[in-house]
Amino acid sequence: MTQNQADVAPTSQTAQSEQNVWEAQLKLGFARAFDASRLLQRSHHGPLRVQKALYPEGADICHAIIIHPPGGIVGGDRLQIQVSCAAGSHALMTTPGAAKWYKSMGQASHQAVHLELAAGSVLEWLPQETIVFDAAQVDMLQEVRLQGDAQYLGSEILCFGRQASGERFTQGSLSQRTRIWRDQQLLWSEQGQLQAGSAAMHSLLGLRGHTVSATLLAAGRLPDAAQMQALREAMQQLCDDQEPGAAVGASVVKNVLVARYLGDSSEVARAWVQLVWQHLRPIMCGKAAQIPRIWQT
Repeated sequence: MTQNQADVAPTSQTAQSEQNVWEAQLKLGFARAFDASRLLQRSHHGPLRVQKALYPEGADICHAIIIHPPGGIVGGDRLQIQVSCAAGSHALMTTPGAAKWYKSMGQASHQAVHLELAAGSVLEWLPQETIVFDAAQVDMLQEVRLQGDAQYLGSEILCFGRQASGERFTQGSLSQRTRIWRDQQLLWSEQGQLQAGSAAMHSLLGLRGHTVSATLLAAGRLPDAAQMQALREAMQQLCDDQEPGAAVGASVVKNVLVARYLGDSSEVARAWVQLVWQHLRPIMCGKAAQIPRIWQT
C-alpha cells in the first residue's frame, strides 16, 4: 500500500504540543438560489475551512473541498463540521488528500460531523482516506438527518498504520459512531471500538488481519435487485483484478445501502469507492459520476 505524503510523520516544527491543541469548527449551508446550488453560509473557527464553491458539473451541483491547514490531527484536537442542505440543493464534499491522525501523547482526538438535509436535497460526502498512525487515539462521530425525500451518499476509508514505511497499528484505539435518521426515525446505527493489538484486529468479525477498510452508505433512491447484482459483480471483479485477497460486499438494510471493502491497499479502496459511487449516482441522482479533479492530483 502506497500512501505517499501521508507516510511522513509530524516533526517538532509541524506538530503541535500537547498543550497547544486545535479547537476547530466549520459550518456550511447550501441552498438553491438563482437556478444554482450555492454555498450561502460559510463560517469557521480554527483551522477548518472551504476556500470557494466549485462547479465542474455545472450550476446544479456545488462542489466544496474541506481544508485542514495543519495537515494532521494530534492528541487533544477537536474538529466539528456542520453542513446543512436546503430544499432543492445538491452538494458534493470532499478533501484534498488523506486525513492523518497522529500519535497521541495521552489525549484522544475527536471529530464530530453533523449533516442536515432538507426534503428535495442531495449530499454526497466523499472525503479521501483517513490514516490512523500507530498509538493514535481517535474518536469519530457522524450524524446524518434527512427530511422527506432527501438523499445521502457517504463514504469512508480507514488505513491502520503506515504500511509503506513498515508501521503497524499496535498501540492506540479508534472509536466510531454513525447514525442516519429520516424524519426523526432512526434508519441506521453503527458503533465500534477497535483497540490496537486486540483480537479484533485479526478476528473474522473484525479486520481479519487486514489494514484498510472502507464503507459506503446510501439513503434515498436505491438500486433494484438487478442493479444490486451488477454492483456486486463489478466490486468482485475489481478485487479479482487488483487485490484477490480483499473482501467486498453490499446489501440493503432498512432502506440504507451498505457496501464494504476490507483489504490492504488504500489505492484499491479508493478505486472501490469510485466504482460503487459511479454505479449508485445515476440511480440516485440521474447524473453520471464525474471524478473530482482534486482526486487526481
